[in-house]
Amino acid sequence: MTNDMTNDNDIIFQPLTFRNLTVSNRIFRSNISGRFDNYDGSGNQVRINWEQKFAQGGVGAIISSFTPVQIRGRILPNYATIDRDDRIPFWRKLGEVVHEYDCKFIMQLSHSGRQQDVSGVENLNLKALSSTSITESFHGFECQAMTKAEIQETVQAFAAGARRAREAGLDGVELHSANGYLITQFLSSGINDRNDEYGGSLENRARFLLEIIKAIRQEVGDDFHLQAKISAVEYNNAVIPWEKPGNTLEDSIQVCQWMEAAGVDAIHVSTGSIFPHPLNPPGEFPRIEAMRWYDLMLSSGIHTFRNYLLFRFPLLYPIFLFLWNRVQKQTQDQPIQGLEVKAQALNESFQRFVSSEQMQELLQKYQGVSLNHAAEIKKQVNIPVICTGGFQQASYIRRTIQENFCDAVSIARPLVANNDLVHQFKAGKDLPERPCTYCNKCLLNALENPLGCYELSRYNNSDEMIAEIMTVFDPAPFR
Repeated sequence: MTNDMTNDNDIIFQPLTFRNLTVSNRIFRSNISGRFDNYDGSGNQVRINWEQKFAQGGVGAIISSFTPVQIRGRILPNYATIDRDDRIPFWRKLGEVVHEYDCKFIMQLSHSGRQQDVSGVENLNLKALSSTSITESFHGFECQAMTKAEIQETVQAFAAGARRAREAGLDGVELHSANGYLITQFLSSGINDRNDEYGGSLENRARFLLEIIKAIRQEVGDDFHLQAKISAVEYNNAVIPWEKPGNTLEDSIQVCQWMEAAGVDAIHVSTGSIFPHPLNPPGEFPRIEAMRWYDLMLSSGIHTFRNYLLFRFPLLYPIFLFLWNRVQKQTQDQPIQGLEVKAQALNESFQRFVSSEQMQELLQKYQGVSLNHAAEIKKQVNIPVICTGGFQQASYIRRTIQENFCDAVSIARPLVANNDLVHQFKAGKDLPERPCTYCNKCLLNALENPLGCYELSRYNNSDEMIAEIMTVFDPAPFR
């Protein structure tokens, strides 16, 4: 299947200009994390290999994996950090490699707060820092409310991270203020239970985020690109029905307007206040992978054994599945459609597992899950809006931009499946011959295995799948 537009006229391949940054096309690689780096937080050649794949594949910009501004802010061990000046040379090298492909590199400044999947030795016997002392609802991660001194220390850590990113020659930074991590824990009406100036009203809950933005601008000036990722709607009660629902779209629009006034250059729209969330990443819950790899998290949270039993035993799994899928029925219908998926567009061997009709249904269900919310935010701000959520069809992406739902899309797991997705679009394909099936097997494998596509139906055999996943180790660090 080919598109009927020349690349010169195709909105997908037209540059997107922010206040201080121009990106060559409208497709960003969204943040997606794997345990590539050294235990102490220093970077590794494997991460450079990983990011190079997407720059070679034609994306206009890469938003880095979750990059902690403090070592205690890691989700998992073996994440490269930006917490010290001696991290700068690694990130400079990574940026130089990516720039060789006319691709920008935006560092995602992050802090886990209580959302720590595996604590690591640096967090042993220490409760995670958060806006609250209330245990996280899904996995049961314990935490303690930050003191004002700890809040100010963390604000300065974000500012220092931005300064280091700039000194490394990177093209900008993104605040990870979405998906249940520390900044979300402050923003959320479902999580934040403070009774000081950082809790209560929306204005108070947004104070931590706005202080970070102010501190970053003071540190790097007004001419360095700064964007923020936000969960447009939290659905904080998505899995545990008796939790508070959290921020609404109207709350998030107000926060976005405040961020714009404070100096943010773009908004990146997602959804959800835990990770993983029934809506993010979009797709199926990978039960078999959860049975295999979730055991790594058993000691991390007080609800993890409960979850493990629900994944492990077939008679209990329907209970989990009911809770997990419940929120999808509350979400809005698809606002637009891409082109019909024709059988001849898919690889013949792939169709033995997923027919064109089934692929059409998957796209209908999962592509653009946050698009309606992104459109509402775009109407209320004057800065570009990027939307994430299962995009992988050129005709669909084209319509999202042409019809002003957003200015660009960010893609994570469909790009893991097809690193060269943008080049495929440029060659005229509307959908890859072996699309992402939204199975989310990569999500759970990343706890213990190299990040990559683990959907066997996309390969000719298992050996081919493993060989592709292992390419991230070439070249190896010691060569």
